[in-house]
Amino acid sequence: MARTLSLFVSCFNDTLYPKTAKSAEVVLNSLGIKVEFPRKQTCCGQIHINTGFASGAIPLMRNFIDTFEASEEIVALSGSCTAMIREHYQDLAERTHDSGLIARTEELVPRVFEFSEYLTNVLGITDVGASYPHRVVYHPTCHSLRSLHIYDSAVRLLCAVKGLELVVLPYAEQCCGFGGTFSIKNSAMSAAILADKVGNIVSARAETVVALDNSCLMHISGALRRNNTGISVMHLAEVLAHGLEAIEGTDGQN
Repeated sequence: MARTLSLFVSCFNDTLYPKTAKSAEVVLNSLGIKVEFPRKQTCCGQIHINTGFASGAIPLMRNFIDTFEASEEIVALSGSCTAMIREHYQDLAERTHDSGLIARTEELVPRVFEFSEYLTNVLGITDVGASYPHRVVYHPTCHSLRSLHIYDSAVRLLCAVKGLELVVLPYAEQCCGFGGTFSIKNSAMSAAILADKVGNIVSARAETVVALDNSCLMHISGALRRNNTGISVMHLAEVLAHGLEAIEGTDGQN
């Protein structure tokens, strides 16, 4: 019997980067895993937490629990959304004083995994059979690094991709400057942080920047394009899907 999981795409990917979800499905299917997409999934509520409106996140947390409660495993395509669920859902449930919801949340949260950690830590897989002959740098996004403590899952997966040359990104652990609404409320500071990140990417002579969050990649991609660097950005799932199956619209540009 094939292993089955539910894919939490995130509203950001579903709206702007649907090929990331398609790529993840290709990778997981190639490993013999059946992927389900619960259609009632919506936003995880992170934007409400980030802007100080925790009460606004509670209905979204409830919907997530209702939607994914029957799923044995939930795989998320965003480090920041995964961090939101792990760090804030239990607190949000406790704010409701609903003992049933608190218990349901406590039971479900440990079944939520970020995509790269699911492949390496749950399945024990690093080589999915992908091929991507390009010079790549990996940007460890803040939530994946500091909240989820994902240090080498993506790197191990990238190192196993045929033809891929993974080069060191100077000061890789530094923020890209996005931070959701931070980039809007503090645009000057965000732009300065981004300039440092892009300068380091260019100095590494990279062809492609890879990360676990398309939100950060969107931010980085904007600066790369404005500076006519010719450097593309890709979610890890898209890189891992290369060589497994042709995906319409997957051309290395987000």
